Amino acid sequence: MDIQIREMTDRDHPEHIQIDGSFTVDSELVLSVTDQGIGYTVKPVVPSYQKSYPDEADQDSGNLSEYIGRPDRAVYLALAGDRAVGRIMLAKNWNGYAYIEDLRVDRNARRHGIGRKLIEQAVLWAKTGHAPGLMLETQSNNVRACQFYESCGFVIGGFDSYLYRGFKEHAQETAVFWYLLF
Repeated sequence: MDIQIREMTDRDHPEHIQIDGSFTVDSELVLSVTDQGIGYTVKPVVPSYQKSYPDEADQDSGNLSEYIGRPDRAVYLALAGDRAVGRIMLAKNWNGYAYIEDLRVDRNARRHGIGRKLIEQAVLWAKTGHAPGLMLETQSNNVRACQFYESCGFVIGGFDSYLYRGFKEHAQETAVFWYLLF
């Protein structure tokens, strides 16, 4: 699959960018603090189920336009021909890190290196902005994403078992904060 990564421009129409970011939950991270930092084991989830989060960019197409032409924000698209198969939304965080607000690879286009190419683009964007690294948050039940971030060199910097407690359907999830330090 030939993939091109490019920054989203005002010529792109957000309503035409449909990326299925759903995933299968068949396991979850069990996090622990050790002398070496934060570690985890993987525990199976039975029965497995499908999960997806609302895409704020899909719900409010103006949201993506707020990233165009700004030095402190960017959206990059992964394109297979003229079809968007991935997207990464970046913003400069209050602590100087480049924050990955959202990373999605279409369910039907995974395992072709698209996510890694988007992370590589995020690294370039962050370094150009003199950020000390990248950071992001994901959930303990998105094990494949967590393992992907780890394979890209990210480490767990912290976790929060209360962040999702206010949402009944996500109450058992733990927020996992990942960092890639430059």
